[in-house]
Amino acid sequence: MKIRLIVLCLLSFVFCPIHAQVLYEVSGNGARAKSYILATHPLVDVSFIDTIPNVFACYSRCDKVVTEFVMQDYEALSALRSAAVFGDSVRTNPYREQYTTEQYQTIEQALLLNLQVPFDQVARMKPAYLTNMLRDAILDNGQRTMDNGRHSDHRPMTAFFETVAQQNGTPVYGLDNIGETIYMLFDREPLHWQYDELLKVAEYPEREVAQERALVAMYRMGRLNDMVYQVTSPDNRTTLSYSDYQVYARRNTEWAKRLTPYLKDGNTFITLNALYLGGDQGLIAQLRNAGFRVRPVNRIRGFRH
Repeated sequence: MKIRLIVLCLLSFVFCPIHAQVLYEVSGNGARAKSYILATHPLVDVSFIDTIPNVFACYSRCDKVVTEFVMQDYEALSALRSAAVFGDSVRTNPYREQYTTEQYQTIEQALLLNLQVPFDQVARMKPAYLTNMLRDAILDNGQRTMDNGRHSDHRPMTAFFETVAQQNGTPVYGLDNIGETIYMLFDREPLHWQYDELLKVAEYPEREVAQERALVAMYRMGRLNDMVYQVTSPDNRTTLSYSDYQVYARRNTEWAKRLTPYLKDGNTFITLNALYLGGDQGLIAQLRNAGFRVRPVNRIRGFRH
């Protein structure tokens, strides 16, 4: 009995998630001081941050925050809203020309079920925007199912440190400008692909939910590389797939260059979506290729609070 207990203890130690794998230290390559990268996930609640050892100690050492995009003013919000809709040249419902009557009804039923809006009411919106909006609602409903119908007040962890920094007067910098953000949200795929993906998320919502549950589980275990493999797998037939990651990979190359001055200066706290960080083409690999040393914080001997 004692032997069995010892074996179980050892197994639990070996397979226990190490949350430090979502928090990385960046040093070397002439950096004046250390910087830190926190991988986040939009479907993980902000309370998860409390389970990441040393994250607040690392943040307190930094004098600036870098994230994907900073929503700084009403002009940026206005630009995003304008980019989400078709131009004035599109005066009729373009979706009726793209889908059969049955396909159109499938999308409308999904919109009514998940967002309580009829298709015609949002037909001015671009398909990429509708896909993201519908997918987010489906995932939210899927999360409620996991919670046995209870509606939890989900607070995404993604913007936590950015918000804290802004409240405290700490500078916050974005890696993308408004034009690049608009491209990533609405224009990174040809329009005919966007129409196909909107139909896909309406026809197969269970695929989206299953994939995100898998990605959340991997994130909570700090398995950033596995998250990339999940998305880029040939078996993946969801709207977040190989083509999306290739866009992220190309952007990572540019981001590594843009991050270099911040990292050279040191004391930078970087908070980004976990999908941008893992894999052979992820930002962590790109920074290592650029000469920086990037390693999980809580696996560093002698790390002090």
